[in-house]
Amino acid sequence: MPSLNSLLVYLFYPNPGAVAFSNPKALTLLIVCAAMLVASFFFRRWRMHLGNPVTRRLSRSWSTASFWFGLTGCFLVFSRMESISYVSIRFLWVLWAAFLALYLIVQVRVFRARHYNVLPAERTEDPRSRYLPKRKKKK
Repeated sequence: MPSLNSLLVYLFYPNPGAVAFSNPKALTLLIVCAAMLVASFFFRRWRMHLGNPVTRRLSRSWSTASFWFGLTGCFLVFSRMESISYVSIRFLWVLWAAFLALYLIVQVRVFRARHYNVLPAERTEDPRSRYLPKRKKKK
């Protein structure tokens, strides 16, 4: 039981201590979250130039989700760097990662299930059509 207790204390300790701005883990998390913020603007711009309406509809929430996950992650990193009590607990990172993983899994499954390419309709000219009888018109 001591390992479970120590895990819970590790995850839910209200003030885990400040992390320096030069900490490689904090910088990596900050870069990842900032990249998510930049990717949200990229997704919005990319969607404007899409020609396939199915892909456009399925990727509707990507920019918004990327923006909010990036913003929340940056907030959590800065709250840990500034040692803000109860906001810098490690369990919030577990929740953040769980929600991100759940969102990605749902998006991949929905995209794989509903995505298809709209193929242009091609009409072939049958050379025999001139010689076949015409369809009778209804009055």
